[in-house]
Amino acid sequence: MLGKITVVPDTPKNSTIFQVQLDSQQAPFPANADQTVLLSALAAGHALASSCRNGACRTCIFRLHSGRVTYRMEWPGLSAEEKAEGWFLPCVAYPATDLVMSAVD
Repeated sequence: MLGKITVVPDTPKNSTIFQVQLDSQQAPFPANADQTVLLSALAAGHALASSCRNGACRTCIFRLHSGRVTYRMEWPGLSAEEKAEGWFLPCVAYPATDLVMSAVD
């Protein structure tokens, strides 16, 4: 089952911490609900590829295998088909649950 992606408006501060599993070989890292998945990964020492950090360049595209992320913008740089297939952009995605994700093959 693929993860779920939804769009929500800017929300009040939330101090919830989720666990993100990046590929199967690495230990999970913590991700704050108020911080993008990319920033949480970088803070945990994972050097994810990124460029624009606003969802336009798609350099950071990942597959979401389980969990749910939210976006604070309507158009996060992905087509409806890509979102349905489980692709997401960590630079503009916020964790809403624990996540399991992997890089593009």
